[in-house]
Amino acid sequence: MEKVFQRLAVELYDKNPSLSIDEARTWVELLWEDFEVTRAKAGHEYQGKQVTEQIVTQWINHYGSKLHEFAANNPKYKEMLAKKRPLN
Repeated sequence: MEKVFQRLAVELYDKNPSLSIDEARTWVELLWEDFEVTRAKAGHEYQGKQVTEQIVTQWINHYGSKLHEFAANNPKYKEMLAKKRPLN
């Protein structure tokens, strides 16, 4: 999973220069988790990490360049990103 998360983080970082690579990695993890939790809550059977990877990749391609704007307007993600930021 580490390699998948890292590759997706690099893809997001390339699409959105407003994010650091660490922020891109955090976004990938949040999107991944959000998709899997939402599907589970909706009662859908688990389809495997390949399906989740495809969805996160689609989201990166469609929305990646604007994710930083979304976080600014969405308290849930703003709070999650603040919690996940590494301490310097």
